[in-house]
Amino acid sequence: MAEEDGAKHDGTTAGRRAKTHEAALVEVLLERYGRTYAEEAGIRLADRPGPLYRLLVLATLLSARISADIAVAAARELYAAGCRSPAAMLEASWQDRVDALGRGRYRRYDERTAAMLGDGARLLLDRWRGDLRRLRDEAGGDAGRVSGLLTGFPGIGPVGASIFLREVQAVWPQVVPYVDRRTLDCAAEVGLPARPGLLAEAAGSGRDLARLSAALIRVSRDTRAVAEVRAAVPG
Repeated sequence: MAEEDGAKHDGTTAGRRAKTHEAALVEVLLERYGRTYAEEAGIRLADRPGPLYRLLVLATLLSARISADIAVAAARELYAAGCRSPAAMLEASWQDRVDALGRGRYRRYDERTAAMLGDGARLLLDRWRGDLRRLRDEAGGDAGRVSGLLTGFPGIGPVGASIFLREVQAVWPQVVPYVDRRTLDCAAEVGLPARPGLLAEAAGSGRDLARLSAALIRVSRDTRAVAEVRAAVPG
């Protein structure tokens, strides 16, 4: 497989044709499905404490066995209720958080999640003074170590850490390329290279790799979307 991928990316006519095909696939994916979950939740992601914290909240909500649409809606309700920083999350009462989650239809997990969000906000304030950039720096910018620290937050397991890292690479060049197993499997489904470096090369930038990862996750949930993407760019 490695030799085949190498052939696809060499300077031969076949290699150039493969790259052109991959570029066309990436264009279709980004155009049709390339909105990040942060964007859907109304987060203007930047390397600043506030947007990074809101992304952590979103990753927590997306970690539960609940639809992504409901998790995004619940995140929006929390932000609208003023829970946009760890300090504000702590200032809100547990009931305030439960009510906001309920308005987003996040009802199966609302009480437990409301408590976890409060505990996570306190952890972030106590250990990293409310700034996830300090967590990143403590990890030396290493994605694996960042993931390990993230899983210390209540409600964030390996899945939640992967969600956070897939999205945050848009503004954290230190963790680029972050491509998890699920994203690679999705890439293979549509005909993109299932290797992190090659997928990052096809995306072209950390921001577009974050968008491409989100697109691949969405497409993987819908067999018709996979067929649609492949049909849009015949092999």
